[in-house]
Amino acid sequence: MNRSQWTVRSLALVLVIPVLLSSNLFFATAISAQEADEQPPIGLWEACPTPQNLPETITIGAPLGLTGPISVYGVPQQQGADIAVEEINASGYLGESQIVMAYEDTEGNAEQTIAAMTRLIEDIGVQAIFGPSLSTEAFAADPIAQEAGIPVMGVTTSAIGIPEMGDFVFRGNLPEHVLIPFMLDEVIPALEIEDVAILYGDDDDFTISGYDVFIEALEDRDVTILGEATFARGDIDFSPQLTTLLAEEPDALLVSALASEGVQIILQARQLGYEGPILGGNGFSTPDVIEQTGEAGNGLIVGASWNVGQQDPTESSLRFVEKFEEAYEYAPDQFSVQAYTAMWLFATAIRCTDSVAGEDIRDGLLAIEDMETPLGEFSFDPIGEPIHQPVVQVVEDGLFALFNPEE
Repeated sequence: MNRSQWTVRSLALVLVIPVLLSSNLFFATAISAQEADEQPPIGLWEACPTPQNLPETITIGAPLGLTGPISVYGVPQQQGADIAVEEINASGYLGESQIVMAYEDTEGNAEQTIAAMTRLIEDIGVQAIFGPSLSTEAFAADPIAQEAGIPVMGVTTSAIGIPEMGDFVFRGNLPEHVLIPFMLDEVIPALEIEDVAILYGDDDDFTISGYDVFIEALEDRDVTILGEATFARGDIDFSPQLTTLLAEEPDALLVSALASEGVQIILQARQLGYEGPILGGNGFSTPDVIEQTGEAGNGLIVGASWNVGQQDPTESSLRFVEKFEEAYEYAPDQFSVQAYTAMWLFATAIRCTDSVAGEDIRDGLLAIEDMETPLGEFSFDPIGEPIHQPVVQVVEDGLFALFNPEE
């Protein structure tokens, strides 16, 4: 299928009820709660006619980290996906067909993700895969979907090389090699950063990838690296590394970490008297980091795909925030927004090809160009990488605010 420019339109709602099917498996079934003729402000309603040849049920598997430390990413993804499914089903976006979600809790463990991916494809017979939550899981399990010809899309898999695994592997979130250079271009001149220290996890694909991107981007921008140190997932004491790095008095501390370790790094850096900016990778872009670090989190800066306060938000972004807050009584983060968007991308590929065949969903995704979403105008490049405008956010008074270089 050729890439073609598609447009967007207008709103609706459904109730998703998770039902436990096995030890870690849930299905979300949809019940209409609004008139079917209401159109959400997202989707290619006019560009693609209502499909006529789809099965009654379309099952999308979702191996996500729903418990343990990785749940700070997996739970918001499930919440965002469920809101999208509610809207898609209630609005009749796929005609008479209904999307059903099959959730499996991977706990962020690669071996569990391999088992979950296998069950979803071989036992459940899903038409697509949403997830997993971590790059390490994706590298382990996405080849199973690739071999089966099942499109798979993660929205928190930021390491270099994810879509390169195969033509059925997509990424719904901006990767580190986009977000980190964009952040540095905003922050370095604004804060007059000339030298930095770097702390990163050396046993995780995501954190290693973030480190590699930091190094290349800093060299390209003539920023001096005063020192480097490493840690492992599960570490809790970072004071030896931080003491050594901060003794060099860097203009900024750069950290590539997942949220669990990132929280302790922030707290311990502040306890050691460091008051400067902390520049983090995408693993920090969760409200849980702010909640657990309190005032110590102020001054954390991260590149992100979306911010609740971003300028000129799309209609679908405003609508999503409203519905998310109604459903969960707190503000969404970028992971829930990316999940919501990913489900609409899957649904749009299915609507516009009128098919649930793996090859057709793949081609339908690749054909999406400049589709209006909560993330802005969204496209995929030829290998399945997302294209849309990033943002830079900074923690101020317990909230992620847009970083303003002029302030």
